[in-house]
Amino acid sequence: MKMKKLKYIWFIAAAISLTACSDDDNNTEEMSEPLPELNAGSANFSTYVSLGNSLTAGFSDGALYRISQENSMPNILSSQFSLVGGGSFTQPLTNDNTGGLLAGGNQLPGFGPRLVFDGSGPVSLTDLNPMATITTDIVLNNPTGPFNNMGVPGAKSFHLLAPGYGDLNGLFTSPATANPYFVRMASSTNTSVIADAMAQSPTFFSLWIGNNDVLGYALSGGDGSDPITDQTTFDFAYSTLISTLTSGTSQGVVANIPDVTSIPHFTTVPYNPVPLDQDTATALNQGYLNYNAGLQFALANNLLTQEEVDRRTITFSAGENNAMVLVDENLTNLTGFGIPNYRQATAADLFVLPLSSLIPQGYGTQIPLEDRWALTPEEQSEIATATASFNATIESAANNAGLAIVDANTLLNQLANGGIPSNGYILTADLVTGGAFSLDGVHPNSRGYALIANEFLKAIDAKYGSNFEASGNLVDISNYNTTYSATLQ
Repeated sequence: MKMKKLKYIWFIAAAISLTACSDDDNNTEEMSEPLPELNAGSANFSTYVSLGNSLTAGFSDGALYRISQENSMPNILSSQFSLVGGGSFTQPLTNDNTGGLLAGGNQLPGFGPRLVFDGSGPVSLTDLNPMATITTDIVLNNPTGPFNNMGVPGAKSFHLLAPGYGDLNGLFTSPATANPYFVRMASSTNTSVIADAMAQSPTFFSLWIGNNDVLGYALSGGDGSDPITDQTTFDFAYSTLISTLTSGTSQGVVANIPDVTSIPHFTTVPYNPVPLDQDTATALNQGYLNYNAGLQFALANNLLTQEEVDRRTITFSAGENNAMVLVDENLTNLTGFGIPNYRQATAADLFVLPLSSLIPQGYGTQIPLEDRWALTPEEQSEIATATASFNATIESAANNAGLAIVDANTLLNQLANGGIPSNGYILTADLVTGGAFSLDGVHPNSRGYALIANEFLKAIDAKYGSNFEASGNLVDISNYNTTYSATLQ
């Protein structure tokens, strides 16, 4: 792929509306038995409360905005629950479809507008619509609860237990002890997410938490700035959440953690995206001449094996698919000899989505990629180990408490490996064209959330004897958008 075409070359605008084709040509009339009447089985949906992180809140396109919340997985569930006795479902809706957060009229760093598609790739809404304005202010216009949707973007497992997680003052400590999304919805400054949930006496709950306990590490390229939650902390937090939620007569459904390295945020940027002409390749090789000579010095002095020298030697050539150069902390450390830990990437490495726009500026060629831009196989292994251990905890807790469980891990693997058919569409984990993920490459779009909601309904059917699927009351994912226009405000 040529550098000038690198930024999302694989996107085509038409793909937004043509993520998959629905074949309704064979619309012949057939005699069929009537579907059974919908029933709730033994489930009591009268007061449904959802707990979790951004995946529960409805976060999409890099932001939380009104229509994304209206199409959140729990809100979709509640609409189906309402058919069999479910009550009202309130959410801490934002004030607009711009996304982003203000505090006293000032934009909070890192909480900008949603992403939109400009025909070649995701860009900030304000790039296409400069008049778009953030109006959701955590100081001036917070909504009044209680809220059935207690999803808090950015929350890790233990954050749901933390008193003061919604205290505005906690945003300005170092490290921060509060979350601006919970500041908007907390009943008091010293409450916790779990306390506000339990105050509503839920008869049915959903809990989807744990993704951020590994995702933060992955999004930071495994550089250590956002470490994986330790197992003891996760086990305590999760078991406490489950025991608290089931301390009354509440029923519920939980979901496990998907393999975050399979999401498009990590699978879209290839390891070898750099096109070079002969002059540029020659200049780059000249730039790494001393480094390669240092490797030969290390080999001659038995500091490196031939195998590692071969792995670390950097060469560029005229052509389309030159591999990027990265810093790998797992290489033999020869920095004391002035030899940095460089190597060229392989197909086993993963790269974060924001890197795409920086490669034309020399990142990965003249500028070796720092740890935060890549996930090496060793870092991916750490994530896989933690995910498996956390999922074992989730499964054990759910089984011991007699709860329904959604295998989100398998669901994402299916999306990433061939796709999932639903309502005449095939959804995959490809960015933009796959139809399931939003433009941030991390969170589902509205159609993806609808697909997930159906998996929750199926799990509830299996555990509590309801018949959402058999009665034809799964939601039709074609009724949910894959993306939203920049004009939507």
